[in-house]
Amino acid sequence: MGGVALITYDKLFAYLAANGKTATYWLRQNGFHAATVNKLRKNELIRTDTLNHLCRLLHCQPGDLMEYVEDE
Repeated sequence: MGGVALITYDKLFAYLAANGKTATYWLRQNGFHAATVNKLRKNELIRTDTLNHLCRLLHCQPGDLMEYVEDE
């Protein structure tokens, strides 16, 4: 196995920005704890129920919010 693999949430923040939503404010207003917002920003692990909540609120699929990136 080559380099380090990483799940990024850049798509989530791009989606929110494209829809005129300030990411941190929108996430906090929709019940996400500050620690979870920080994990998303740092591309750290999140729980699947968090991902489920995001998809439900945004009416989208997980792949619309996150991306697997393999470091070379």
